[in-house]
Amino acid sequence: MQTARRVLMVAYDDAQILDIACPSGALDIANRYGAHPPYRIELATVARRPARTSAGITLAAGQRLETVKGPLDTLLVAGGTGYEAAAADPRLVTQVRRLADHSRRVASVCTGAYVLAAAGLLDHRRATTHWGYGEDLAARHPAVAVDTAPLYVRDGNVYTSAGVTSALDLTLSLIEDDHGPTLARAVARELVSYLHRPADQAQISMFLAAPPPGDRLVRDLAGHIAAHLSDDLTPAALAARAGVSTRHLTRLFTTHLGTTPARAVRAARTEAAAHLVRSSALSLAAVARRCGFGSAQTLRQAFLDHYGAGGDRIRRMPDMPRPRAPLGRQTPVP
Repeated sequence: MQTARRVLMVAYDDAQILDIACPSGALDIANRYGAHPPYRIELATVARRPARTSAGITLAAGQRLETVKGPLDTLLVAGGTGYEAAAADPRLVTQVRRLADHSRRVASVCTGAYVLAAAGLLDHRRATTHWGYGEDLAARHPAVAVDTAPLYVRDGNVYTSAGVTSALDLTLSLIEDDHGPTLARAVARELVSYLHRPADQAQISMFLAAPPPGDRLVRDLAGHIAAHLSDDLTPAALAARAGVSTRHLTRLFTTHLGTTPARAVRAARTEAAAHLVRSSALSLAAVARRCGFGSAQTLRQAFLDHYGAGGDRIRRMPDMPRPRAPLGRQTPVP
């Protein structure tokens, strides 16, 4: 009979404290709500050195990474601003590679994916990281199929997540896999959290790049659009969701976003597709499906209209292209 699920968290200097606290806190609450077998959370560092997090709080390691023995249930590598030094440390990378062979599953949060990639654990797998690092991770590790659209990705027994709060979404998913949805919901309630965001919810959207709309209904719909790019987002569907007429919806969008609902949806899909084209090796057809376009040709035309450039050119650009014109005014229309 298994007495505990060992979860080994790997830390290093300038790790992000939330990448450690979110998973460990959620697993601790799962234990208090009756997880059986319970989780046994351990923190390890190279040479058992204290880990100074980027927040300035130092964590005492309970384990020397070099002497940890399996079996492990979960091996989890945190992210943080110290990821480059961590991924370049042969002692840390060697031990992560060794322990992965003795773990039921392996996971990373945010830039912890760089450590997994350095250990060869992401080769020929689909993986994610924080959207701001996707292009760089893909360039450094061309054998990794980097996809920065989703909050977290599972490929076999390897899990990667976008970063910071998405670590909570990933952990709730792991708890649900291990113990079922009832316990995962109880943990989410205790954390005063949404049950948990689905893995394929978009990390970013154009609505995060500009001041949020002042109207609550428009703001809520903007969030819905960003998270459900492949869904039915016609004006009629959005109006029904908001409980208003399509005419009133159009007035609200014109007032608070300076554009119509249909144009706002098209811009959101196009900009999300551009990020995905630049940060992954997915084909244009796959990107089109992910972002709600009917075909690759429809997406090509959207790129030309929005950026004045096609998908291949956008993929090769050193930086994200700028739209030919802004979405609209962020101030009310008279």
